[in-house]
Amino acid sequence: MSTHDATLEFDYETPSRARIVAESVAREVGEIDDARSRTSIERDGSIVRIDIDAADVIALRAALNTWFTLIDVAERTADSGTAVLES
Repeated sequence: MSTHDATLEFDYETPSRARIVAESVAREVGEIDDARSRTSIERDGSIVRIDIDAADVIALRAALNTWFTLIDVAERTADSGTAVLES
């Protein structure tokens, strides 16, 4: 399928933070994939890697927007949880 692809890498300060973010967004793999794009996610220590394969540039852009948003929400939620635990 792939004529367009992208790899997103997010490097976190700790492996536990990377695990929280990866597990939060991994639930969406397969749920938002369609005939035009596929995504996989993996974590290696403190690095979260998201690989996107898309049939066309429009599908790639849509997938990138989606995954950047999901990561952002997961990071902000983890920040909120950390703030509560520290207070």
